[in-house]
Amino acid sequence: MINDLPLAYDVEVVGLVVSPVHRYDGRPGGVVPPQDGDRVSRAEVRAGYGVVGDRYAGRAAHRDAALTVLAVESLEALAAELGVPPVDPLLARRTVVLRGAEVEALRGVEFALDCGEGVVRLRGGRPANPCAWLDVVLAPGAHRGLRGRGGVRCAALSDGALRVGPAVLHAAVELDAARAGAAVRPVPRPRSSPGS
Repeated sequence: MINDLPLAYDVEVVGLVVSPVHRYDGRPGGVVPPQDGDRVSRAEVRAGYGVVGDRYAGRAAHRDAALTVLAVESLEALAAELGVPPVDPLLARRTVVLRGAEVEALRGVEFALDCGEGVVRLRGGRPANPCAWLDVVLAPGAHRGLRGRGGVRCAALSDGALRVGPAVLHAAVELDAARAGAAVRPVPRPRSSPGS
């Protein structure tokens, strides 16, 4: 247990993506770009820096979004909704793909992942919005279908390592694994009346 993150959830790190280059650059094409070497079983995380070897590491513009976390259940629900076979979760290009965590509930809160090699503390930030490439690499309709459940961009707050396999997610908020694939829709802003 981590003192300020008293709730612990058993999760699984399904996959990790660390890429030195942006694979889905420009307008979507008809062919899935090569992903060689981007799938890793272990990733080093550095506080204030990000994931060692990743294209966003050390970039000031990405300090609060150095890595992304996605619930694999989002992709499983998407495939069922679109009526397509299960999709390769790593083609979504999120740094960490988890099973068993309501990832979208981690927006704006600190949490930690313990894969057995030191606790990696993260701060969830803004949504990791899907891009149009997902219609090509996952299935037609994936771009729209992943809105509100495309994952969370996170800041790295501590050094440590993540690895594929069982892990413990520590948080101060209650998470519901049954909602891991559910979309979070923005709350509509009230319209101002004329003369306000």
